[in-house]
Amino acid sequence: MKQSNAAEKLTADQNQLAKHAIQVHKFGGSSLASAQCIVRVVDIIRQHCQLNDIVVVSANGGTTDALFALYHQAISQSEEIVTLLDDLKSMQAHLIRELLSPSNAKRLLNELAADCEQLLNWLHHSPQQHQADILAYGELWSARLLSAVLSERVCPSFMVDSRDFLVINNDKACQVNTVLSKSQLYQLKQSDKLAVITGYIAKNDQHETCTLGRNGSDYSATIMASLVGALNVTLWTDVDGIYSADPRVVPSARKLHRLPNGVAKELGRLGNPVLHAKTLQPLTDHSTHLHVASSFDPSISGTEIGKFGQIAKQELSVTFLNDLLLAQSDSFTGNLGEQAQREFSAICGDHKAGFIVIYQEQQKAVSQWLASHDTEVKFTPASILATVGHKVIHHGDVQARFKRSLRHSKTFARVNSPNEHSIMAILTQACTTELLNHVHHDMTKDARHIGLVVAGLGNIGERFLEMLPAQLGRVPALENVHLVGLVTSKKALINNDGIEVNQALSLYQNDAKEIDKAELMTWLANHPYDELVVVDVTPSEQFSLLYEEFFKQGIHVIGANKWAASSSTDNYKSLLASAAKNKSLWFGNTTVGAGLPINYAINDLLNSGDNITEISGIFSGTLSWIFETYDGSLPFSELMLDALSQGITEPDPREDLSGRDVQRKLLILARAAGFELSLADIECQNLVPDELQTLSIADFLAAAKQLDSFFAEQLNQAKEKQCCIRYIARFSVASSGQFTAKVGLEVLSDNDAFANLTPCDNIFQIKTGWYQDNPLIIRGPGAGRDVTASGIHSDLVNICQQLNTRHSQVKLKGID
Repeated sequence: MKQSNAAEKLTADQNQLAKHAIQVHKFGGSSLASAQCIVRVVDIIRQHCQLNDIVVVSANGGTTDALFALYHQAISQSEEIVTLLDDLKSMQAHLIRELLSPSNAKRLLNELAADCEQLLNWLHHSPQQHQADILAYGELWSARLLSAVLSERVCPSFMVDSRDFLVINNDKACQVNTVLSKSQLYQLKQSDKLAVITGYIAKNDQHETCTLGRNGSDYSATIMASLVGALNVTLWTDVDGIYSADPRVVPSARKLHRLPNGVAKELGRLGNPVLHAKTLQPLTDHSTHLHVASSFDPSISGTEIGKFGQIAKQELSVTFLNDLLLAQSDSFTGNLGEQAQREFSAICGDHKAGFIVIYQEQQKAVSQWLASHDTEVKFTPASILATVGHKVIHHGDVQARFKRSLRHSKTFARVNSPNEHSIMAILTQACTTELLNHVHHDMTKDARHIGLVVAGLGNIGERFLEMLPAQLGRVPALENVHLVGLVTSKKALINNDGIEVNQALSLYQNDAKEIDKAELMTWLANHPYDELVVVDVTPSEQFSLLYEEFFKQGIHVIGANKWAASSSTDNYKSLLASAAKNKSLWFGNTTVGAGLPINYAINDLLNSGDNITEISGIFSGTLSWIFETYDGSLPFSELMLDALSQGITEPDPREDLSGRDVQRKLLILARAAGFELSLADIECQNLVPDELQTLSIADFLAAAKQLDSFFAEQLNQAKEKQCCIRYIARFSVASSGQFTAKVGLEVLSDNDAFANLTPCDNIFQIKTGWYQDNPLIIRGPGAGRDVTASGIHSDLVNICQQLNTRHSQVKLKGID
């Protein structure tokens, strides 16, 4: 990790930054806690920043705590000050030597030594006067080091002490002098260099150092964004987003991918462990979006806070605050009560019932305020438990559910927040972990949002979309499914706020834009949903090649497309392994038999412990129609052209007559039954003579009469035996374990199960250990837009039922 002594600072034209959008990036203390963490941060900056961006930093992990400890030791005049300071100095020196070339390290080590001399002087002689100055060194050292590392490894960089431009009124209100701060910041900016600015610290009007409070670096970042008009602020921390409850306490908490500004602000006010009350204040009058992401795994999509549509506004979360006080007094009624709530920024209150809920440290101030009104007050230890969501107080169903979830708890009162985004229960005891988990379960159990992307808008895709509105309203498992993408080979309509399902096709026609594979995959990799399901109704082999990338992103696939499931053995096994590794579900029950439950039946037989020994039948609706109809009264070619005109065959009938479609279907079913084989293992009879196989479609249709003699001969030979001809698929396994597989024309007796079907029907016969002498038979329409679309809907319901009970494990690095 050490750098060469010959390392030089990079110039502007040598910068290695990959992005080109003005943003503010804030890195918390845990993200900068070690040399390894800082290297990870440097790589994030390389990938996500440009020279006009601003990087805001907290102190390296543990540094602020160490400075606080030094300050308290100084107040008590402890003799351990020198030892503690030496330890802190050694820790910083280690980071410097580990990350910088010797020449640059020497400069920073000299500055560190000078800082520690100043620190020791303040600690010995005037610690209380210089408390904020002492605490400011954590951010100062962090920014200085990161800027130096960036200048060596990534791009030109400069460090800014925020006290040189950021002016606030005091360290309690922390109100920014925007005009002066903005002017002074622009004077400090250097063109073609990346600014690394200290968080947490500022100066007041008297030029004294102030701190912005614990977690003040987040507030610093949003202040910077408001000053420069940044479009985005990313808070890089140690969790990958905002959750529906504190995931350290509620294991089933789910990530909230998008939060409206007002909801996020209320969550911060009510104790969310990642968001803080002041963070969003500077962005109130800006269109800036705030992101929360993990520096420990930057590839994971985090949480975005901004202005969104109805889907994001449906999110619910639960939060709590313990160690509060319920203050009851006659002075908390009427106008005076409203004044008290504003004066003390009460958590909540009721000016009709005469109470407010405050933090414990506010007790003295409240008592003094009431003394001036000569009224008594009763203080009771309390806590609050709140459900938070957009305008949630207007949702009667949520109000009722929240009330039911608390029916066994001793609740003093339930109040609505003035901003309308939370319903709070006031408890006269601490909120327990058990109660929090219980209420979270009741309030969010149906809130898992699933995005749906439909690829392919042909006959079946259109029919699927036509059926979708009724399905969404009828099936409980689809309650939180949102159509968010429509994709064809050249264009796509993608809307994170949802596509109106009743107008999906017309919206696609009017608003779809050209999109390439890279753009599509970028969006899919960063979708804002708990789960994403891609429905592939294309016949495209190229689209099926994206399945591997889908699975790597944890995206689920419902495929009517046969290509992936009938691809090479190595590719098929790789897809199964990738889907399993990334917990992606892959359903393809309409690849064979349209809406018939043949795949479900095979899966159920295997799950029951049965052994499949044979799969056979008529798997092509087109060939079923042709050979059920072909009786010799018309030449075969005329019958085929009639089927083409009715849309029964593919536009090129050779696709059906080649048997390749049946061959792929047999391969899919054999694999579903647990056997390992490839297309080459299945013998396939092509019903198109060699000389007709390479012609253009037009030339083939013109020469179709050449088919007549062969099929007439096959039919006549069968009739002489009182039999018929059918195109049959057969897979069978001998007791030795050897299997045979073939598809081709067969002569069958007229009373055979495969001989008398309704034209276009498919039939599947399965023999197993338990269904040997009396095989299991599934028969019905094997093609058609209605049955195929309904089969896809069946897969969608099945997949959503599984996803709705799934909870992702939250990996915590510690809360920043």
